Amino acid sequence: MSDETTPSPSPSGWLRPMSAGVVSALVGFTSAFVVVLAGLAGVGASPEQAASGLLAVSVTMGLACIVLAWSTRMPITSAWSTPGAALLATTGTVDGGWPAAVGAFLVTGVLIVLTGLVPQLGALIARIPASIAQAMLAGILFQLCLGPITGLAANPLQVAPVVIVWLVALRLLPRWAAPLAFVTAAIVIAVHGASTGASIEPAALVPHIELTAPVFTPAAVVGIALPLYLVTMASQNVPGVAVMKGLGYEVPWRRSMIVTGVGTLIGAPAGGHAINLAAISAALAAGHEAGEDRSRRWIASVTAGGVLVLLGIASTAFGALVSLAPAGVLAAVAGLALLTTFAASLRAAFVDGTEQIPAVVTFATAASGIAIAGVNAAFWALIAGLVVRSVLHLGRRATSPG
Repeated sequence: MSDETTPSPSPSGWLRPMSAGVVSALVGFTSAFVVVLAGLAGVGASPEQAASGLLAVSVTMGLACIVLAWSTRMPITSAWSTPGAALLATTGTVDGGWPAAVGAFLVTGVLIVLTGLVPQLGALIARIPASIAQAMLAGILFQLCLGPITGLAANPLQVAPVVIVWLVALRLLPRWAAPLAFVTAAIVIAVHGASTGASIEPAALVPHIELTAPVFTPAAVVGIALPLYLVTMASQNVPGVAVMKGLGYEVPWRRSMIVTGVGTLIGAPAGGHAINLAAISAALAAGHEAGEDRSRRWIASVTAGGVLVLLGIASTAFGALVSLAPAGVLAAVAGLALLTTFAASLRAAFVDGTEQIPAVVTFATAASGIAIAGVNAAFWALIAGLVVRSVLHLGRRATSPG
C-alpha cells in the first residue's frame, strides 16, 4: 500500500480567496445600497417596502453567487442592478403605484430567464449598438450624479465632509472611495441625530420582509420592466461576461441568466428589483486578489455570497440609518458612488465618432427626465437614438458607391 496522500490545501490557499470575497461583498454593498433604496423609493416604495426590497435583492444575489460559483467552480459573482436602481430613482411612480412596480420586476425576471432559454432574444439585445445603450445609461445617471453638487449648495456643512473623504480616498484608496464616503455619511448622520435628538426604535432594526401582490399595467411594463431589463443586460450582464472572459473564464451564459432571472423572480414580491452578473466588482473575486491558484478562486465568490446574505439580513438597520439622514447627504453619497459608472458610460457612448449624434440624442433624451403617455425618458431615449441612427445610416447607404 502506498502511504502517499493528497496534500491538503494550506491555510493561505483558502485565506486569500476568502478575504477577496469579503472585500468584494463589502465594496459592492456599501458603495451602492443607497442607490438601491433611492430607486425603490423612486417608484413608490414606502421606507419599510424599500428596506424589504434591499433585503430581498441582497439575499438573492448572495445565493446566486453561491449557486453559480459552487456549481461551476468558477469565481462568478452576482450583483444587484445598480444602473437599474438608478433608472428607478429617476422614473417616478407609474400607473398602479408600487404594486405595478413589483409586477414590472417580475416581468424583468421573466425576460432574463427567457434570455437564457431563447438564444434569439440574447442576439436581439446584442444588436442594440453599444453607443446607444451606454448613452441611455449615462443620461439616466446624469441627474443622480448632480447629487454632490446640489447637496453642497444646499447643505455644505454636512455634505462637504463626505465629498472631501471621497476625494482623498479616490486618490489613495480608489476601490474604497465610495464605501468610505458612506462611512463618513454615517458619522454625519449619527452626529446629526445626536444633535436633534432623533433616534432609531429597536423594532426598526429587526429584519422583515414585506410582500406585495403584483399588479401588471402597460405603463409599468413599458416604462419600468423593459428599460430595467435593457439596462441590466447592456450595462451588467454583457460587460460582466466580457470582464470574466478577459480574466480567462468562459461564463456559462444560459445557466447564469436562468439563475439570476429566477433570483429576480423570487425577490420581486418582496421588493427586489433585479439581480445580474457582476461587472465592475467581478474582478475583485476573479482576479489576482483572490490568489495565484485559479482553481481556488471560486471560493472568493462563495464567500462573497455568504457575506452578502448576512449584509442583507442586516439591511433593515442600514435603511433605518438612512431615514435619519439630513438633507443632501444621501443624494451626495449616491452621486459619488455612480460617478465612475457615469464616466465609463460617457466614454463608451462617444468613443466612435460616427455614432456621436445618435448618442447625444439618446443621452439628452434620457437626461431630460420627460415622461410621455406614462412612459419614462429611458424608453424614449432608446427609441430616439435608434431612429436617428437608422436615418443617418440609411443616408450613408444610399450615397455609398457601388
